[in-house]
Amino acid sequence: MTPARWVPLAELGDVVLPGEPLPFRIIDGHGRLLLARGHAVQDARQLQTLIERGACVELEEAAAARRAREGVAEPGPAIARIRTWFDRFERHVWQLDALLRALPVGTPIATSLAAFGREHQALIERQPDAALFVAVRQDDRRFALYGLTHALHTATVVLLTARLLDWPAGRIRSVFMAALTMNAAIVELQARMAEQREPPTRRQIEQVRAHPATSAQWLRAGGVDDTAWLAAVEDHHERAGGSGYPRGLPAVGEEARLLRAADVYAAKISPRVIRAAMLPQRAARELFQDEQGSPLAAALIKAVGVYPPGEFVHLKNGETAVVVHRAGGGRAAQVTALFDAPGRPLLSASRRDTATPAYAITGALTEAERSGLPRVLPEQVFGLLEAESAA
Repeated sequence: MTPARWVPLAELGDVVLPGEPLPFRIIDGHGRLLLARGHAVQDARQLQTLIERGACVELEEAAAARRAREGVAEPGPAIARIRTWFDRFERHVWQLDALLRALPVGTPIATSLAAFGREHQALIERQPDAALFVAVRQDDRRFALYGLTHALHTATVVLLTARLLDWPAGRIRSVFMAALTMNAAIVELQARMAEQREPPTRRQIEQVRAHPATSAQWLRAGGVDDTAWLAAVEDHHERAGGSGYPRGLPAVGEEARLLRAADVYAAKISPRVIRAAMLPQRAARELFQDEQGSPLAAALIKAVGVYPPGEFVHLKNGETAVVVHRAGGGRAAQVTALFDAPGRPLLSASRRDTATPAYAITGALTEAERSGLPRVLPEQVFGLLEAESAA
C-alpha cells in the first residue's frame, strides 16, 4: 500500500513528460531515490518501467509541480534535448531492471537478454573511459538501483579486462553476460543492504549464499543455454582451495575468477550508507593482495588504470583535477582541471595532459579531501557524447 504522503507516479502522467527535467524526486515504495529532481525520464518505456516498479512522488512535491504546470497558460515551444551517451547508459539501467524482474516468473527472455547484452557491450566499447567514469563517480547515492548499477559497472570492468587478456569474442561474451546477470536473485536485497546500518540478518546471509545457484536456475528457466555464462554465474563466489560458496569448489574456472575479481573491485569503489566509496588505488591494492598477485588481478588493475576515469587527483602545479582518459597506447592520462592551486573553482573545464611536467599527477585525493568536493556531472568533463553513434 502506498503511504498517504506519496502519490503513485502512474497518477502524474500530466506532469512527467519524457525528455523534460523532472520537477520532483521519484522514489520507490521504500522511499529510496530512483531519479533526482532535474533528471529526465528518457522515454515512455522507462516511464512504464518506473510505474511497474511502484515509483512514487511525495505529495507536497507532486502538488507543487501540478500548480506550477497549471500556472503556465501557454507552454513555450518544445526544445529538442540532445540525447547523450550518458542518457543511453541511464536507459540501460532501466532496461536491465525490466529484464531481471522478468526472470523469476519464468518468462522466455534469453533472446532479449542477449540483445540487451550486445547493445550494452557496444555502448561500453564506444566510450570505455566514460563507462569507467560512471563506475567511479557514483555521487547520486541511488541505493534503490544499486544491484542494477553494480551489474553494469562490473560488466565494464570484466569487458575491459577480458579484452586486455586477449580472450576470444565468444568467451568475452559469456563472461560479460554473466556479469550482467550474476546477482539476478538478489537485486532488491542488494538495494536494502546498501542502505542499512545494521549487520546482515541470518535470512539475508542465507539469500546471499544461495544467490549464485538461484540466479543460474532462473536464467536456465528463461532459456539461457550458454554453459560458460551459467557456470560463471554459479561459481562467481567460489575460490580455489574450497573457501568460497555455495559449493566450496577446490578448482574454479577462469571466467568465474575474473567475474569475482571484477565484482569485488566494483563493490569496493561503490558507496554505502555506512561508508564512503573506497579509493580505487586502495581497492586495487586490496584486490591484488587478496588474489595473491595473480596475472588476472594484475590485468584488471591495468585495464581500469592506476588512476581510472572519475578519480580526483592533485597535479604538480597545485590544481585539483578529475581523470577523464586512462593512460595507455603511449599516451599519459588526460584530466580536466576543476580547481586552481588556492582551491578556487576554474570558470571553465580545462583539459590537461599529464605528460606535461607541470600537469603531472602527484597523487589521488584522500577520502577526506574528496568528500568536500561538489558533484561532477560527466557532461562537464566529457562534453555531449552523442548517443546515436553508440547504438
